[in-house]
Amino acid sequence: MPNIKSAIKRVKVAEKKRLRNKPIRSAARTYVKNARKAIDGGNLEAPETLQALQKALSYLDHAATKGVIHKNNASRRKSRLMKQFNKARAAAGASS
Repeated sequence: MPNIKSAIKRVKVAEKKRLRNKPIRSAARTYVKNARKAIDGGNLEAPETLQALQKALSYLDHAATKGVIHKNNASRRKSRLMKQFNKARAAAGASS
């Protein structure tokens, strides 16, 4: 535990920020996980899949706006998610 007054305050502030950011980060991860499951499920044109994907993309933007994750981090995650979706859609189109 720090002894300096400013360091003690930084510990308190950091803990408050961590607790405030945790549910946003957790929800973003959950929405991305649900979108990946929906994409892997196979029915890519189903409204549930598209809705899960849209919710994940939206919430990643929300987390970036709040400063919980960096905007480039959100952009990278969104890009990877869309890449997975488009790859699965192309594979489904080629097989049918």
